[in-house]
Amino acid sequence: MGDKRKRKSKGNDKTENQKKKSAGQKSRKRKSSFAHMTSEQRSLVMSHIRSKDTKAEIALRKALWHVGLRYRKNYRRLPGTPDIALTRQKIAIFVDGDFWHARGHESRPGEEVRVNHEYWAKKLARNVERDLEVNDALTEIGWLVLRFWESEIKRSLADCVDEVLGYAQPTKIVKNKK
Repeated sequence: MGDKRKRKSKGNDKTENQKKKSAGQKSRKRKSSFAHMTSEQRSLVMSHIRSKDTKAEIALRKALWHVGLRYRKNYRRLPGTPDIALTRQKIAIFVDGDFWHARGHESRPGEEVRVNHEYWAKKLARNVERDLEVNDALTEIGWLVLRFWESEIKRSLADCVDEVLGYAQPTKIVKNKK
């Protein structure tokens, strides 16, 4: 037979928000996740944001490898250090984060930011400007530039792979394992 003893609690298990809700009070929602942090805490959080090997980038790389495309990752010999470079076909692929490259706000970067608006507007505007400069530099030296949004890859990885395959032929024949 199973043991049916009750678990003893070490004190009150309710959190402060649960206590407020049970008392009929509404809990306050924060407007920004960074607004309540000190500059040291915010710096620590921001330092953990990846610039290479993001989930979307890894997913795209694995899918391209699976269909037989071979590439260089974070190829420093090219302007802008493309996330994926198909050197034989001269195709540079960038995986742009929606926030960092101002998706939907390219004409007015930073407009969606509430905290420290002036700083973020300037930073995001420079990111968008740099993207255009890199596109021009790569095009001038004969490379095709493909840019994918992080959310686009997450939503439809197959469409992104198909777009790349429209410009590149696999360098290795991949046999299906059955």
